[in-house]
Amino acid sequence: MPAALGTRWYNAVWRWHFYAGIFCMPFVLWLAITGTIYLWKPQIESWLERPYDRLAVTAPRSTADSQVRAALAAVPGSSLHKFQLPQSANSATRVIVSTAAGDVRVYVDPYSLRVLKVEQEGARPMRVISDLHGTLKAGNWGSYLVEIAACWTVVMLLTGLYLWWPRNARGLGGILYPRLRRGRRGFWRDIHAVAGIWVAVFALFLISTGLPWAKFWGSYFQEVRQVTNTVDGPQDWPTGSAQTAAMMGDHAGHAAMSMRHEAPGVSELDRVIATAYPLGMAAPVMISPPARGDDPWTVASDAANRPLRGQATVDGRSGALLSRKEFAQRHWLDKVVGYGIAAHEGALFGMANQLLGTATALLLMTLSLSGFIMWWRRRPQGLLGAPVPAQRPRFGFVPAGAIAILAFWMPLFGATLLIMLMLERTVFQRLPKVRGWLGLKAHGAA
Repeated sequence: MPAALGTRWYNAVWRWHFYAGIFCMPFVLWLAITGTIYLWKPQIESWLERPYDRLAVTAPRSTADSQVRAALAAVPGSSLHKFQLPQSANSATRVIVSTAAGDVRVYVDPYSLRVLKVEQEGARPMRVISDLHGTLKAGNWGSYLVEIAACWTVVMLLTGLYLWWPRNARGLGGILYPRLRRGRRGFWRDIHAVAGIWVAVFALFLISTGLPWAKFWGSYFQEVRQVTNTVDGPQDWPTGSAQTAAMMGDHAGHAAMSMRHEAPGVSELDRVIATAYPLGMAAPVMISPPARGDDPWTVASDAANRPLRGQATVDGRSGALLSRKEFAQRHWLDKVVGYGIAAHEGALFGMANQLLGTATALLLMTLSLSGFIMWWRRRPQGLLGAPVPAQRPRFGFVPAGAIAILAFWMPLFGATLLIMLMLERTVFQRLPKVRGWLGLKAHGAA
């Protein structure tokens, strides 16, 4: 490649890296902070719920149906949505009931039938963190915004790798480890570059495994699966607004969980429980009543480590096990997504997974903050401070193909890229003050 053409490409990549970074920086910080909190969900929820898992065994245990009736009485006008199998004799029973305003979790003492706590599912601390992380608590529009930021973070990371790639470098200083005696500007440049190279692969993995939850990408993925005939039963993860997912239940694809149900018969739930316990499903195990009177009950593991999940149907009248499906029996695409989500949430391989996720989040925060400091220190007064555009380079097969692949993989990236290019050529170029602030040339920019 001639030197002049290489310089043009470097300059063009630098400009898009700059724009992507300016836009993504606040989102990266927000997602890293909320994501780190959510990584430690098991420990946080165990601490928050410890008062309800240390009950004294004071009397014979009441029937499950009696516990459900106590929960329904505590929330007038509600109907049974899910019954969570208690994990020990000292655990309060968690009964999730449906109301017009959403699902409500009721904690019931299984011995005295005393209601210990009533709370909205959507108001539970880790549900709030999940909603802040995935949708900014702004519903599906927030999901779209987070997805756009995720797409451009991919661009930021890939262009950063191009800029980082060693050119006539001597040694590994500034490439794999920071040089600490190069003054402030050199220090922050090295911190930014080194944090980027160490975090890039893990960050790209986190973004890829988070996309199935996004409203647009998740729907796009579902459509692709419909076209390619790779759908195999209900989807095991929510798409879009976490609030909507909370109202539908964690297994949002199961029809019985999106409907209101009447209180079950006295004996049916206890029969189902007697069948469910020997199945040995990973906790928490949720039992859902039938959508219609003759339909079976559903028993499903809601384990954070999704490869441990399974689902079964049970005849409430006889207690007979009608069907059972394990994670290993799902379509390979569901298994890939399941492993990815489990790793994303820090649940796939225990605390080591949580620590790795936390380290990735800390490196992403370091990347964002160092980039902000570099920009703040050298920005021209009154200007955005984008790199000055050079003559536009010619688009060859490789860059055009890379952009096409990214646009196919992340349609919102392709759409927003086209919008930005159109705005630059039809609006920004016609407004001298805006053009000057952005650092654009009068006849186009790279």
